[in-house]
Amino acid sequence: MQIIDILQESIFSIPGNFVDANTRLFGLYIVSAVLLVIPLYLLQKRQRSLAAFLSYLFSKRVWLHASAKTDYAMFVVNRLLKAVLWVPIVLTMVPIAIWFSNYLDSTIGILEPISSNPSIIIASFTILLFILDDFSRFVLHLALHKIPFLWDFHKVHHSAKVLTPMTIYRSHPFESYLYACRMAFSQGIAVGIGYYLFGPNLSMFDVLWANLFVFVFNVMGANLRHSHIRWSWGDKIENWFISPAQHQIHHSDKPAHFDRNLGSALAIWDRILGTLIHSSK
Repeated sequence: MQIIDILQESIFSIPGNFVDANTRLFGLYIVSAVLLVIPLYLLQKRQRSLAAFLSYLFSKRVWLHASAKTDYAMFVVNRLLKAVLWVPIVLTMVPIAIWFSNYLDSTIGILEPISSNPSIIIASFTILLFILDDFSRFVLHLALHKIPFLWDFHKVHHSAKVLTPMTIYRSHPFESYLYACRMAFSQGIAVGIGYYLFGPNLSMFDVLWANLFVFVFNVMGANLRHSHIRWSWGDKIENWFISPAQHQIHHSDKPAHFDRNLGSALAIWDRILGTLIHSSK
C-alpha cells in the first residue's frame, strides 16, 4: 500500500472513533460526560438556563484557546504519523504472550489449568488484564516524568495551557509509540499468565469489545479529566481511584503538584509511591 493510500485510510477512519468503545471519543463516553456535568453545573451556578449551561460546558475561553486548537491539530497529525511511521514496528502482543507463557513453564513448571469454570476464567482474566494495563500505564508515566530524556517528549503533553478532552491526544509521536508498545507488552503478559493458569480458553467480560472496567471508567467521566470542569470524588474514593479533579491537579503548574497523581484509573500505585494527592488539598 502506498503512503498516500495509508494517509487517506487514516483520515477516513477518524469518524470511527465515535463508535469505538476503546477510544475516548466514543459517543457514549461523550454523552455520559455531558450528563455528569449537569448536576455539577446546578450545584455551582446560580444562573440556570440551557444557554448558560452550554456556555459553561463549551466555554469559548477554553475550546477556542490557541492551546486547544493545537490539540485538535495534533490529533490529526498524530493519526497520520502513527499510520505511516510506527504502526509497522510496534510491539505485538502474541509473541510476548507465547514467550511469557513458555517462560513460566520453564521456570515454575507446567501447570494443569487451575479452573475450567468459564465464569472464573473470564472474571479472573478481565481483572488481570485491567490491573496489568493500569500498572504499566503508571510505570511508563512515572518514567516519562522522572527520566530527563523521556520528559523531553512528555512535556509536549504538559505544555497545554487549557484542558479539553482532546488534550489526551496532545502527545509527541514517540510517546504515542511507547504507549502502544506498553499496551502490547501488558496485554501479552496478561495473556501469557492467563494461558499458563487456565489454558487457551481465555476471554474477558467486555462491553462493545472494551474491557468492562475500562468501559466503566470511561463512562464515569474520563473525558472530564482533561477539561475545565472540576469533579472530585472525595478523599475516600480518591484513595483508590483517580478522579477527574485529581488528574487536573497533575496538570497544575504549582510546584507542590509536580509529579503527583501519575495513575490512570487506580490510585493505589500513587499511594504506594507517595505521589498521591487528593483534590481537596
